[in-house]
Amino acid sequence: MTGRAKRKPKSAQESGTGNWEMKKGRSDESQTVPMSDVDSEQRDEMVQVYQFQMPEDLYHFWDFCKQLCPDNPCGALNDTLGLQLVGPFEILAGAHKNSKNPQPNFHLHWRYFYDPPEFQTVLKGSDDSQYHIGYYRDTPDFLPSFVGASEAKRGCTITQTGDNLFAAIFLYLLKKKKERSCKKAEGDALEGLEAKLRERAETLGFSLEQKTKGMKQRDKKVVTKTFHSAGIVVPVDKNDVGYRELPETDAALRKICKAIAEAQNDEERVKAFGPLQEMITFVQFANDECDYGMGYELGMDLFCYGSHYFHKVIKQLLPMAYSLLKRNLFGEILEAHLSNRSHDDLDKLSAH
Repeated sequence: MTGRAKRKPKSAQESGTGNWEMKKGRSDESQTVPMSDVDSEQRDEMVQVYQFQMPEDLYHFWDFCKQLCPDNPCGALNDTLGLQLVGPFEILAGAHKNSKNPQPNFHLHWRYFYDPPEFQTVLKGSDDSQYHIGYYRDTPDFLPSFVGASEAKRGCTITQTGDNLFAAIFLYLLKKKKERSCKKAEGDALEGLEAKLRERAETLGFSLEQKTKGMKQRDKKVVTKTFHSAGIVVPVDKNDVGYRELPETDAALRKICKAIAEAQNDEERVKAFGPLQEMITFVQFANDECDYGMGYELGMDLFCYGSHYFHKVIKQLLPMAYSLLKRNLFGEILEAHLSNRSHDDLDKLSAH
């Protein structure tokens, strides 16, 4: 089978637009979101730190939180929602300049145990469940496809919560209102925040829907959901070259993983690795025939399973898939994460 020319996503600079005008690849956006008050120096610094372009809703949400709480924008949602602005917002607040850690690895900044390289945390909630909200990107050089939420203490699932932070926080707020019978003062505070959120989102032209038209269009490009449920997108040509299914169902793959992770001794574990080894051989054939999505899926599923017994295999599969798909930054993030994968010590700006 012959190779094919793969689409290379354009960065903001290559496409000739500033990052404040760059669309998220959503065809339902007929208007350009106005530029926020965040200056170009801070925007450039963000790219230097994370190597990602940030979407305009992040900067607008920062402006919004600065108005809510000028003295401590990162804590603007603490009292009402129990959410703290972290990650890129800490860069906007200048927290990295006072970091007690002289050389923080920003690939790991608020990177939770199950967060794939595609996911970047921007708000954190309760430490009990490790609830956090972040951007999910399909490729490093496009803006995020959606905003997602995950609870690292409960597993790897990423739930879609709109295509911008106003939608994600609005949906979280509505959920809070439903699930707790709060005191009048708390209820009033939530009502007030809801009105402000809705007004700002409408003024700026951000959708408050959980699933926008653009997100539904992305769903059609998802080749498989993977264990984290957010799905992966790879280029597939008219001859269906780009992805082929794994020979095992998700349920069967989980059983294989369980047998390996819970083996009583090395001999049992080596034997349990047999079916996985066979799949790795299939992935090598798939890569030779340009079906790069197969290794991507298997590597991601093993990462999401969470056992350290799979780290060596993940390092075989995922960096290769990312390289073949021209998503090398994700490979760098993955390798940094696997060498320092933890349920704790997620801040990275504090001293270790």
